Amino acid sequence: MTNSIFYMRVTSVSQATMSAPAIGVIDRRDTALAMLGKLRLRVLEALIVPGSATTVAAQLGESRQKINYHLRALESVGLVNLVEERPRRGVTERVVVASARSYVVSTEVLGPVATRPQDVDQLSSQYLIALGARTIREVSELVESAAQAGKSLATLSIDTEIRFPSAAARAEFAKEFADFVASMAAKYHDETTPAGRSHRVVITAYPAPKENN
Repeated sequence: MTNSIFYMRVTSVSQATMSAPAIGVIDRRDTALAMLGKLRLRVLEALIVPGSATTVAAQLGESRQKINYHLRALESVGLVNLVEERPRRGVTERVVVASARSYVVSTEVLGPVATRPQDVDQLSSQYLIALGARTIREVSELVESAAQAGKSLATLSIDTEIRFPSAAARAEFAKEFADFVASMAAKYHDETTPAGRSHRVVITAYPAPKENN
């Protein structure tokens, strides 16, 4: 077993506001449209550290006016945030920074045509994709709600890699693991406690990409 990671992370609001989050979730159509295009993606990449239209233009080899246009568009949908304004040679230079270090697009952007687990065959590989999409959508909403309420959000993530010697061993592992999860669910699930709260537990397995083998 390699690359094992098992952790429970509690992200407090105070920690989140100290610096840009590692991942920003795009859940609005206008925001997704605003970031489309190679140049705008390059601008966001350059703004992992604070910069201005002048500094980004020099870095990307573009005119300041062109970069400034794209910065305004990105800022209008919250992908770029103002850090400070400072006088420079008779004009005001606006220093901005990307709202996150990387981004993922939620299926919320797709509205009624977004994938939902209940619409997909549970035995198909597409069901796994639908579960992943739902996780992004739901967890991002929970993070936002927790931040607005000034609370922390506890999450549990398990990530490991197992090299099975045969298909038979893989099948045996799957059955044994499923039985274990079922017993744990039966042990801890409680429908009667008024203060209890349901949690989603999603467990997936799929062949690791070849570069990881």
